[in-house]
Amino acid sequence: MKYRDFLTLHVLHHAGKGVTGSFMMEELRRHGYRLSPGTIYPLLHELERKGLLESSEEIKNGRRVRIYTITSKGVRTLKEGKARLRELCEELLEE
Repeated sequence: MKYRDFLTLHVLHHAGKGVTGSFMMEELRRHGYRLSPGTIYPLLHELERKGLLESSEEIKNGRRVRIYTITSKGVRTLKEGKARLRELCEELLEE
């Protein structure tokens, strides 16, 4: 897995509830990642092009925002990624 793969898994995990780019930047910041809009939005757009996310526009607090949600393909990808991550962690952390 590459660094970007970990970010993708994190985005897909949260996208089950619908997320905005600004929410994901803040969420990832809580985990020590400092991503700019120039990094997160291209990632979200790429995941949408690959069919892992879909988006819609909503008005919140008088502002138009794009909400990204996970697709069924994204759910399958997340499930596979979690299995691979679990296997890797178990191997790395066994004593």
